[in-house]
Amino acid sequence: MSTTPTTQTSAAETTFGNVLDFDLQGTLAGYWIVALRVITGYWFLHAGYTKFSFVAGEPFDASGYLLNASGSPIAGLFAWVGSTPWMLEFTNFMIPMGEFLIGLGLIVGALVRLASFFGGVLMVFFYLGNADWAHGLVNGDLMGLMLFVTLGILGAGRVLGIDAILEKTELGKKRIAKFLLG
Repeated sequence: MSTTPTTQTSAAETTFGNVLDFDLQGTLAGYWIVALRVITGYWFLHAGYTKFSFVAGEPFDASGYLLNASGSPIAGLFAWVGSTPWMLEFTNFMIPMGEFLIGLGLIVGALVRLASFFGGVLMVFFYLGNADWAHGLVNGDLMGLMLFVTLGILGAGRVLGIDAILEKTELGKKRIAKFLLG
């Protein structure tokens, strides 16, 4: 009977390792994930692009949305942001820029997990801000959140994306990079 050395790994390392090493390359599921990534990316890129003042003809202004979210469970936070000048300016810059960059990252498959995280954060704010639950809790904002969670968990940038190339670099081989790339 021969003994072979084994490596001890914690349950967290095994779980994260399996998720981070999930390989969809060359499978029908992989191509479906690419389609979801590109379509979701276009949705956000277009939403951000059309809010830029050179396209819309006027600067983006979130104050109406923020100050009139009276039915929202976070209406107080929105009212504070909408009535605090520096927060409103920050929001007016970050919403279009964030949507555009999140969409661009998803389309080209670069930093997909990071883009999915911030896309998910925006969708949570949109979901709670709209709070249109007259027909139930499931709406387009919640479905958008589910798309971002799915893309982030599956590391959708690894399939026909720039993340697959970045992971082969020295930086991409570091453990922290696995949480950003994918």
